[in-house]
Amino acid sequence: MNKINAAITAVGGYVPEYRLTNQELEKMVDTNNEWIIARTGIEERRILKGEGKASSDMAAPVVEEILRKRNISAEEIDCIICATVTPDMVFPATANIVSDKVGAVNAFGFDVSAACSGFIYALTTGAAFIESGRYKKVIVIGVDKMSAIIDYTDRNTCVIFGDGAGGVLLEPDEEGYGLKDSILKSDGAGRHYLHMKAGGSLKPASIETVTAREHFAYQEGKTVFKFAVTGMADVGAQILERNNLTADDIAWLVPHQANLRIIDATATRMGLPKEKVMINIMRYGNTTAATIPLCLWEWEKQLKKGDNIILAAFGGGFTWGSCWVKWAYNS
Repeated sequence: MNKINAAITAVGGYVPEYRLTNQELEKMVDTNNEWIIARTGIEERRILKGEGKASSDMAAPVVEEILRKRNISAEEIDCIICATVTPDMVFPATANIVSDKVGAVNAFGFDVSAACSGFIYALTTGAAFIESGRYKKVIVIGVDKMSAIIDYTDRNTCVIFGDGAGGVLLEPDEEGYGLKDSILKSDGAGRHYLHMKAGGSLKPASIETVTAREHFAYQEGKTVFKFAVTGMADVGAQILERNNLTADDIAWLVPHQANLRIIDATATRMGLPKEKVMINIMRYGNTTAATIPLCLWEWEKQLKKGDNIILAAFGGGFTWGSCWVKWAYNS
């Protein structure tokens, strides 16, 4: 019997309609368009507007698009894994809420919290379920409503993040396509440089924590940048070396869209020209767990069966990782 791989067989994506431009941010904080573009490469980001709207409202349309593309019903889905740091609620899992909204009544589900590396962590987890032979259809989603935890008086963070969702369907493959390898890393010492101070069991929500504005994402930019460049670039290069791959073997690098300079450094370290790098940060900003699947969604029609694709991410925690995927279909 041939080895079972977990192949990506469909991709879905969702971004809200509202565009928050650099020009609008100029009116909110002490910043300007030129500075934002020079430091990050971002021109605009999407924001989910509307009373009662949450991460699941972006994730559900992703699942529905995947079901349409594969012409399958929600009842056929075995599992939904949702990578997010902005769940609808502390519990239940956003994956469970998404399952209810799309009618995936036979699926079990859970959330993965690994910040910007969340999709890669969740993809590797979902692939293990497929590879075990016990499950046939697993949907992996990266979704974040970062606008819910961003302080729009803090110019260091508010210019970076946006809202969005993307996801993939994993199915068994015995022809050599799918997730071929992954390297996942974490270092909890990084929590000091990128975190949300209050809202957890360490510091539960109180009048004091809200007044002190401790329910927003905090980032020590220079330190995070340094670790991200090293971590993301090194792990991308490691996965090539471990599998005897060269830059010529790679069709696309799909990097987490954190910062254009980090993306460039990762591509350079791997010896990849810019033409082989998926970049949409200028349109969406950093959507945290959603950046990588949103790239796959936008580039889906350019992907060819057999293409070698490298995914790479770095996130708060610190978390980082890389995956090698052999693309399984032509659009």
